[in-house]
Amino acid sequence: MQLIYVLAFVLLSIRSQVFLPVELPDRKDLSKIKLSPIGDFGLVRKSRLNIPAHYHTGIDIKRPNNNYSNEPIFPIAKGRVISKRNDGPYANIIIEHEFENIRFWTLYEHISGIKVKVNDYINPDIPIARFMNKEELNKNGWQFDHFHLEILKIKPLPLKPISGYPERFFKSYSLVCFSIEDLNRYYFNPIEFLQKNIK
Repeated sequence: MQLIYVLAFVLLSIRSQVFLPVELPDRKDLSKIKLSPIGDFGLVRKSRLNIPAHYHTGIDIKRPNNNYSNEPIFPIAKGRVISKRNDGPYANIIIEHEFENIRFWTLYEHISGIKVKVNDYINPDIPIARFMNKEELNKNGWQFDHFHLEILKIKPLPLKPISGYPERFFKSYSLVCFSIEDLNRYYFNPIEFLQKNIK
């Protein structure tokens, strides 16, 4: 019985601290999140140059407002930045989160204007980056008019930083998910995770 109370407390602790990653009047109203046409979790992505076919490991969240200059992106919960890649359309941030010894990781990709450094402690009220602006979309392609959110069950793959990527210490499993088993081993479905934990 005591274990049930502990688990209930942990769930309530997580729920009170999880928010949507975009600017909305109510950042707990999941009905306001819009995904790109091919942005659902678990869709099969076709192979392309140097990239094998794989499952889509996150969701692609559309810009919530018509702000093409500085539309902010927020972390979904408090945590610590463990990796940063800041090089154009595949720029990303990876954050480690921990609540009552439950650990998970979030990745935010196709972002710009990164405001954080590795080892920064962040909270869900302060933006970590923004959506690409019109100039960046004209340069990189309007297919990036969204950002990609992943929620990982397992710590991302470690990398040795190299020239040009001095703060890129980890990468996700996004290009090695070749089966549903792989997908479910490494990832939470972000929509289901948010539905369960935003209260």
